[in-house]
Amino acid sequence: MSAHDASMEELRERRAFECRLTPDRALQSLDEAEEFLLDRGLLTRTADSALPSLFEACHEEPYAPESPGFGQWPRTKYPWFGELGTRGYLVVAVHRGKNVLVTPEAVRLLDPICRAELERLADEVLLRHLAEAGPSELDDLQLELGLKPKELKQLRAPLERCGAVVSRSIVYEEPHRHTSELSRWDHVVPEPLEGGGLDELVVAGVRAAVLAPEGEVPRWFSWRWYWEDDLLDRLVAEGRLVRPEDGWLAAP
Repeated sequence: MSAHDASMEELRERRAFECRLTPDRALQSLDEAEEFLLDRGLLTRTADSALPSLFEACHEEPYAPESPGFGQWPRTKYPWFGELGTRGYLVVAVHRGKNVLVTPEAVRLLDPICRAELERLADEVLLRHLAEAGPSELDDLQLELGLKPKELKQLRAPLERCGAVVSRSIVYEEPHRHTSELSRWDHVVPEPLEGGGLDELVVAGVRAAVLAPEGEVPRWFSWRWYWEDDLLDRLVAEGRLVRPEDGWLAAP
């Protein structure tokens, strides 16, 4: 049954099933989590919108119930987000600065936007340096640019937020330490990909969510400067999204 024909109750039931919102649908293994990612196309880490969340789908008690923040992450399954990243899926901070796991198809949708951001921000010091030095670890960047950790964070955060820079976590065992490697978008995706763009990404996000409040969709991604006021109306008029009820969106 398409979203055109489904009732709101049926769409909510479909969302609960496909986004694994009930305990009987809890993810049981990393392989199952990978299948969930491939099925949805993109996953947030924690539940903060209608977009599907990896940790929400785990249905596991928190690591530290009395503590906010990291303490609310799943007790044993919290490494899965990073471990899926090590399986080759990009982790990008384009969810308003929060990390999102994306499949290769979602990368294709992101590509023209992130390349446009590289061009828009071409004069940024960090982007220029990465263009010359290639992907670089944080310690090297601090040394080469003469920056303190906080100063580097201030440079990288807005670039990661808009997709011009991608961060990859690295763990060294001897001695044990955690760091990150920063790359330009065109380092991780060397050749331009066909298709994609904000319209396609919004449609993919609604499809991943199954059912989404219309008012929150403009807040899903960082690029408000590309957002057009009539974008959602246009996608509905084109038949690429549907409004099953006023204030709600679904994919056909």
